[in-house]
Amino acid sequence: MNMLTLGAAGIAAVLLAVWMKGVKAEYGIFVVIAAQLFFLFYGTGRLGEILDTVRQLEQYIKIRPVYLITLLKMTGITYSAEFASGICRDAGFSALGTQVEMFGKLSILAVSAPVLQALLETLQVFLS
Repeated sequence: MNMLTLGAAGIAAVLLAVWMKGVKAEYGIFVVIAAQLFFLFYGTGRLGEILDTVRQLEQYIKIRPVYLITLLKMTGITYSAEFASGICRDAGFSALGTQVEMFGKLSILAVSAPVLQALLETLQVFLS
């Protein structure tokens, strides 16, 4: 399934949700949540391709695996936070969605702190 097909499925889900809101409002939310879960499972299904590419990068570039693992963790946190935030906003709880996004950003900062520390130590060696 390519991006064009996924985009069309997203638009169809939104149109169905808008139509369902006229019948019963909660059904529209259920349609959107079902579409989001579909996209989540499709996205996580493609993680195998991403992991294979990262393994190839490790072979080409002599880089410590911890940096690539950190990059994957940051990507996963971003994806999860955006997904949860979108569901909160669709359900009408935008304040909760904002809190989820903020927690996601703080989690990314916590995961990336060791990488930033290693970068600063490397710069210190070059500047000394």
